[in-house]
Amino acid sequence: MPARLPSWAWVTGLTAGAVVVVTGLAVQAEGGPHPTAAAAAEPTASASADAKPSPRATTPPAVPDGSGTGRRIVYSLAQKRVWLVDASDATRRTFTVWPGTVSPDPGSYTIGSRTEATTGSDGVEVEHIVYFALADGISVGFSNAVDGSSPPPPAAGTKTGGVRLHKADGTALWDFGTKGTTVTVVK
Repeated sequence: MPARLPSWAWVTGLTAGAVVVVTGLAVQAEGGPHPTAAAAAEPTASASADAKPSPRATTPPAVPDGSGTGRRIVYSLAQKRVWLVDASDATRRTFTVWPGTVSPDPGSYTIGSRTEATTGSDGVEVEHIVYFALADGISVGFSNAVDGSSPPPPAAGTKTGGVRLHKADGTALWDFGTKGTTVTVVK
């Protein structure tokens, strides 16, 4: 009577076989046809079963020229975008923002204080508040709504310095933007 293989050996063998099959299918799929932009229109009931969507390779916007070097947060007023840049000048994350009604002048600032959570001047519960400038007597800082919502339009004549972020971006900026971190504001 032959020796019986333990169950872990069967599982390992089956897993290795599955990995080989999946790898082979992936290689085969990579060599298959890829639709062009014109073919990537809305699918219809008559679309062929072998059509494969092409991955969307989007390159995030480059850090603006003149934003300095080294570890920093770059905030573009015109693009309504923030970049988290590491010490080697590599972009770690970039994202769009909702600026307040008051913006700081272009220049270099430093994160002076941070607040875990509070109520914003628009009445929304916010968290991860990172203050970096004072403009027109208003503190300017990044934050995100606790519930992840976008900010409501401010009431006419209201001055708000909160630069609102999406929730995940707010967490990333909070982790990156420690007290003393440089914030470069560009046009």
